[in-house]
Amino acid sequence: MTHDHDLVLRPTPAQTAAALAPPKGRTGGDLVIETLSGLGATTVFGLPGQHALGMFDALRRSSLRYVGLRVENNAGFAADAYGRVTGEAAPLLLSTGPGALMSLAALQEAAAASAPVLAIGSQIPVAGLGGGRHGYLHELRDQQASFRDVVKSVHTARTQSQIPSAVAAAWESALTAPHGPVWVEIPQDVLVAETLLPVVTAMDATPEDIAPRPELTAVAADLLTRAQRPAIIAGGGVVRSDASGKLRALAELIDAPVVTTFGGKGAFPWEHPLSLQSWLEDRHTTDFLEDADVLLVVGSGLGELSSNYHTFAPRGRVIQIEADAGKLESNHPALGIHADARLALQALLETAGKRTDPTAAERVSAVLTKVRERIAAQDLDLEQRVVAAVRKALPARAPSFWDMTILAYWAWSAFDARHPNTMHSAQGAGGLGYAFPAALGAAVADPSTPVLAVSGDGGAMYSIAELATAKQYGLDVTWLIVDDGGYGILREYMTDAFGETTGTELTRPDFVALAESFGVPATLTDPDTLATHLAEALATPGPSVVVLPALLRMFEPTHL
Repeated sequence: MTHDHDLVLRPTPAQTAAALAPPKGRTGGDLVIETLSGLGATTVFGLPGQHALGMFDALRRSSLRYVGLRVENNAGFAADAYGRVTGEAAPLLLSTGPGALMSLAALQEAAAASAPVLAIGSQIPVAGLGGGRHGYLHELRDQQASFRDVVKSVHTARTQSQIPSAVAAAWESALTAPHGPVWVEIPQDVLVAETLLPVVTAMDATPEDIAPRPELTAVAADLLTRAQRPAIIAGGGVVRSDASGKLRALAELIDAPVVTTFGGKGAFPWEHPLSLQSWLEDRHTTDFLEDADVLLVVGSGLGELSSNYHTFAPRGRVIQIEADAGKLESNHPALGIHADARLALQALLETAGKRTDPTAAERVSAVLTKVRERIAAQDLDLEQRVVAAVRKALPARAPSFWDMTILAYWAWSAFDARHPNTMHSAQGAGGLGYAFPAALGAAVADPSTPVLAVSGDGGAMYSIAELATAKQYGLDVTWLIVDDGGYGILREYMTDAFGETTGTELTRPDFVALAESFGVPATLTDPDTLATHLAEALATPGPSVVVLPALLRMFEPTHL
């Protein structure tokens, strides 16, 4: 009797011949690149270093596209964005020691935002491993230890035969919900030594989706059907699982108001009658959600920024759907459902009953009116004009990437993303320098649409070198730099807390002249001409910079 798996495992005559006579001149680096190709990768990011040259040499013998950035951290941000936009694992090639360590802040952001990044780094030669101090260049006592608390999983290949399995296992880990960064390391001598192993062929390392327990979704559906005042908080998990359509269908089925977290921007239509938009840093929204008798939280752990800085205290029954088991009920007791958001929402759609609430839209409108009145009382017309100008200039489906800057803090609450998976920021880990290199990664992922990056002058200095990358590859990214002469949000925080500032004021360059020195066109704008200048830059292929000198202020917090 012949079984199906026997047919899969039996090589064809052509495969046998190829395996017996592999091409000459291949190294361990070729095994890495061949495995990535076999897994379906098409693009890799990185920065070469002495120990990693075996991988980079192998790139020229492959069909993979290589995009090299100027700083490892920025290469990590570019890979992060590529993973967010495509949903694919983004390979990131790094060297040992300093090169590897420079990527840690980017990998922390990828972990916080559930972006699939497959970081592959070199190591000192095999003889130097084991913790002894041999004095190799770039040597660390335990390089893996630097990554373990940041990435999802760590994988090591000490021999060439271990490379395909290690890379495939890491690939599967990166794409297992919740997505995230993983770390693979391979010694230098393993990468550069000639190999007689066969060429790595197509591999399947696709993980299974996390399906919900039916008894749990049955209880959740019953609670939502019988609720008097249901509400929904939609997080980044809805976007990552491509579940925005199912979210809308469920909200309309049970007439439940929906608020999106900052990571879930675009998961629900901004102008929908049931949309509370994203005003999570507002007590009126917090009060409304606390009053829900059944609160459905989908794809969010209700962390600091999603809970009005942990002042949110729901009084009703909470249902939490979350693919990351570590976030499940970590902040609030709930009916916890460990599942992919798309599969869980589908189960609720199939089992929940129709519920009609003629007051739902009126209650949503009342909350948004209170929010607008609160903002209007704070003399923040300039800030709202700038947000509106950016929205007017940006094409509806063009992605935008936001650094940790005051305009981004406004955008979290006040910007209409219009479509899911089009607005991204560094609010997961909260590090500076994310926006521009991430936008470059998005432009590599989808060159059919322009990309916007938004930074303050402080954050811009973290990634100014990547203007060279944008120019080298002709990437269609427009970089809006809001220049307020320092770390603006820290200036506000310190002034409010201590009455004066320390370390927040910065000497900065002439950003227009600096961009032009890289061969990148740049424009100096003002709030009145911002929409026009941004639209022109976005409509012109290739990289560009728009500089807005402006001192923006944050709206008053409500959690204090």
